[in-house]
Amino acid sequence: MRKISFAEISTFILKYIFNWRFWIAEITKKSKAYKKIIDKMLFEDDEIIVVPNTININKKIESEGSEFLPTEVIKDVIRRSDDIVIMDTCLCRTSNNCQDYPQDIGCIFLGPTTRKISKNISHKATVEEALAHIDKADAAGLSHIIGRNKIDTVWMNVRPGKGLLTICHCCPCCCLWKVYPNLHGDISSKLEKLDGVSVKLHEDKCKLCKKCLDDVCMFQAIDIEDNKITINHDICRGCGLCVNACKFDAITIDYTSETIDNVVNRLDDLIEIKDL
Repeated sequence: MRKISFAEISTFILKYIFNWRFWIAEITKKSKAYKKIIDKMLFEDDEIIVVPNTININKKIESEGSEFLPTEVIKDVIRRSDDIVIMDTCLCRTSNNCQDYPQDIGCIFLGPTTRKISKNISHKATVEEALAHIDKADAAGLSHIIGRNKIDTVWMNVRPGKGLLTICHCCPCCCLWKVYPNLHGDISSKLEKLDGVSVKLHEDKCKLCKKCLDDVCMFQAIDIEDNKITINHDICRGCGLCVNACKFDAITIDYTSETIDNVVNRLDDLIEIKDL
């Protein structure tokens, strides 16, 4: 009889409590003690960056003779990694039984701590396989989140956290980070917009179809006021899911040259995996 791993047991449990996540997150705003405990258990030392889907990017950067796209930042990190593991399924989408986005596009994990991840829920991958996985996620209309996420070390029971870098591929309906508006600001602030990225609304093209309002924005940054669509840029994290939803090019993503240097430097600070 095959031995059941800790990660498989955790996955089974998480699938049943997944839809309680909004209630669990909301309590962090109501109780200082609870917020401190949740932060310590699941989010301590987290630093997570949202990287937009690049299929519908409005403006590309010409850098040293080639086009720069946001996901090239992720791919550059992958190319420099010796240890790569891809999850067989997306825990969020399988827990939510998602019917709109592929359940088999799971997270990518990088770093030496990946060697401790159960092979019953994942498989070791080459650089080429991981790069193709990013392209597959892009083509499916998913946005990306990259960084240190302590919750992954907890549910998979792997350490050290500094030896694990997570790359998630998020849909608007199932992502764990849909709890962002429900979390206390001390926790939600650890999820950051990619430097230099801006989401722009072009009112002259907007047809008020309201597709961007249909539970598309994970961060509840889009609203309608006086019969006009509005974007709260203080809340927006530039995931680009609203861009994918809009069929009239009324919402676009722009980014500046500072995106390249700032993000690469930030990720270099995060990636201590080579030295562990």
